[in-house]
Amino acid sequence: MKIKLLSVILSLVMLAGTAFAGPFSANAKTKRIPAGTKLSLQLLSPVTTVSGRSGGEFQAMIVNDQSVDSDVILPAGSMVRGSISKIVAPKRMSKGAILYMDFDHVVTPNGRQIPLSLSITGREDLTYDGGIVNGRGFGEAFRKTMKKSGDITKNSVNWANETFEDPAGGYFRLITVPVAAVGGAIGSTGYFVYDTIGDMVRKGEEVDLNTGEVLNVILTEPVDVPVI
Repeated sequence: MKIKLLSVILSLVMLAGTAFAGPFSANAKTKRIPAGTKLSLQLLSPVTTVSGRSGGEFQAMIVNDQSVDSDVILPAGSMVRGSISKIVAPKRMSKGAILYMDFDHVVTPNGRQIPLSLSITGREDLTYDGGIVNGRGFGEAFRKTMKKSGDITKNSVNWANETFEDPAGGYFRLITVPVAAVGGAIGSTGYFVYDTIGDMVRKGEEVDLNTGEVLNVILTEPVDVPVI
């Protein structure tokens, strides 16, 4: 008798648990956040290509309230969970690592887990297929090297103009500025050659997203959020 009673109790508990974990009723009241809505998510932990791996999970929270018809249905602080879908390791020729992130679901105020379809937006370091890259290869590194070498010459000329006083009404600078320019040109040429070779043989940088960093994302599909 006791065994039968225990079996009945366990069955009721399992049934209740199943009902609680199941999808919300089709008749439940919902409000829709349309596709194209932009959200800001703050990372609650670092996401990096150094120690991360495909399938590694991360968490973020919504920065601003999301309202529909003047009702807040996803308040600031709502948890968004996701995982790293893919990592491309950095390569030589200064090709940086690429990080792909998949946003899985948001946890609503009443505890529901609602699937999400989000894409990262508004970053200059995005690849054509939505990854975050740190360095696009030799071409980008070469342009940076050219700019730095040009800055060396420019700074040398500025230094000569600002450092040496000219009691001769400008004639002294006719000597110091060209000398500084030549010296800067020699230095910038050496830097250019050295760093260009370095850009060709060195690997690119890793992707590091820090705790607290804000990602701007956009809904690619509408979300129906159950409300109480």
